[in-house]
Amino acid sequence: MFVPKAPNPLLAALLTLLASAFVGGTTLLAKMLGTDTLGPALNPLQISQGRFTFAFLAFAVAALVMRLQVTQIAWPVHTLRVAFGWGGVTLMFAAAAFIPLSDATAISFLNPVIGMLLAIPLLGERVGPVRLSAAAIALLGAMILLRPTPEAFHPAALLAVGAALSLGFEVIVIKRLTGREGPLQILLVNNVIGVGIASAAAVWVWIAPTPQQWLALAGIGLLMASAQTCFINAIARADASFVGPFFYATLVFAAIYDFVVFGVRPDAVSVIGTVVILCGAGLLVWREGRIRPSTGSPVGRIATPRD
Repeated sequence: MFVPKAPNPLLAALLTLLASAFVGGTTLLAKMLGTDTLGPALNPLQISQGRFTFAFLAFAVAALVMRLQVTQIAWPVHTLRVAFGWGGVTLMFAAAAFIPLSDATAISFLNPVIGMLLAIPLLGERVGPVRLSAAAIALLGAMILLRPTPEAFHPAALLAVGAALSLGFEVIVIKRLTGREGPLQILLVNNVIGVGIASAAAVWVWIAPTPQQWLALAGIGLLMASAQTCFINAIARADASFVGPFFYATLVFAAIYDFVVFGVRPDAVSVIGTVVILCGAGLLVWREGRIRPSTGSPVGRIATPRD
């Protein structure tokens, strides 16, 4: 039996901003690991394995400390969700090694829009003109960031598109899971399955990390676990329509980290494309807030910390 948290919009906003900073940190560490910053570049599959392994350890400790009472687990649904989440995270980490963090993050943030569009054929949902307009605006922003000219296009941007598609499918699966299990159980089970899937894929490309790379891998897992914890606590204290826009601060944090560590300055195209995507996502959040003003679930409506 779960006791609802008392509404606290200010705390919810602060927790979401903190989650955004943590998620931005994971992409920064992934970029450092995917380049030669900390030693020989690691394959994105190995980076993803580290993310799930250390996040699992964090949630396992939390489950022991909190004496988690495990209820019935929907293993098939969890497995399908994690498969899509793992694919999205891995593609995101791969993209971050080649293009600016702000661009990779912005493109991957198309996942709620893609999830909304996929819900039409897969879940039989109806989408009105406002939401279709939001999707069109966000997709236009993605096209701007892709820089579809022979001189400016970078193939790695397609990896971020793949991440958005995979995470969009994850949104559909999450809709089947929401409300069935407690948050800590969901996070623990997801990371248990994630360790298995990621390890099976990483075994073919695994190399011994340097001490600095081990620390970065642990950092990715712990930062992601922290982001998920902050976000879950945020949506327990405020409506998703209120919390959603604050999570897009991840784009700002990613740009700041990229500039401080790698000296990458967002160019005009990056700024314009990101703003367009934010406009589309903001319109979607606003519309969903009017339709479901009292909902506390972020599923399918806003970008969430990567699972």
